[in-house]
Amino acid sequence: MKYVNAKAILPDALLKELQDYIQGGYIYVPASPRQRKRWGELSGYRIELHRRNCKILQEYSNGFTIEDLANKYCLSVYTIRKIIYQK
Repeated sequence: MKYVNAKAILPDALLKELQDYIQGGYIYVPASPRQRKRWGELSGYRIELHRRNCKILQEYSNGFTIEDLANKYCLSVYTIRKIIYQK
């Protein structure tokens, strides 16, 4: 997270109001719930995992064994089972 000087982004009236509460300290301003991203959405990893899981399901339906898939994708047998039986 990058720190930003409040003087550079806030109107003078708001800055003076904040100074009544805190001076020279740090304030964390959380994002509003509608702007929050779910895990992996910002980096694109969520989509990457979804594609991988779809490939695993397809290969399983084409005859690959759970053990073969675990070796191919470097995942545990337990994880492959969770992917296959999630739906």
